[in-house]
Amino acid sequence: MANEASIHARVDARTKSEAQRILNTLGMTLSEAISLYLRQIIFTKGIPFDVKIPNALTAETLTKADRGEDVVEFDSVDELLEDLHS
Repeated sequence: MANEASIHARVDARTKSEAQRILNTLGMTLSEAISLYLRQIIFTKGIPFDVKIPNALTAETLTKADRGEDVVEFDSVDELLEDLHS
């Protein structure tokens, strides 16, 4: 424990709760996820994903998906591939 440091960050309660729920499903704690993120910053020497403002079409698509609009679900990869090839 002597080599550990604490980080204090403020996030809204909903964001924290939703993230913890997902991380629990993955078998990770919030602290482990933050440590992983920080290690990836070191490894990639930057933010380990693109940080961009989406264009209008992407923003509209994401908003619709959040509302459950125009979402197509498949029970298997084979079903998805069949739909893509039709």
